[in-house]
Amino acid sequence: MAAHIQSSPTIIRRKQVEARTGLSRSTIYQRVSDGTFPQPISLGARAVGWVEAEISDWLKGRIAARRGAAK
Repeated sequence: MAAHIQSSPTIIRRKQVEARTGLSRSTIYQRVSDGTFPQPISLGARAVGWVEAEISDWLKGRIAARRGAAK
């Protein structure tokens, strides 16, 4: 029987989110406010991060939407 290995979620900071998505800081927060981008999670009093898998899923959704529009 194969053991089920579950990896812990990876948290990425805003600069990494900007680099992965190509979005600016203000655009990220505007889209979070609009509900069209994943919510950050609090890491402390003045620190937030995003779940890497949620950012990856958002990017995949944007790619799929583009492909759907091209048909």
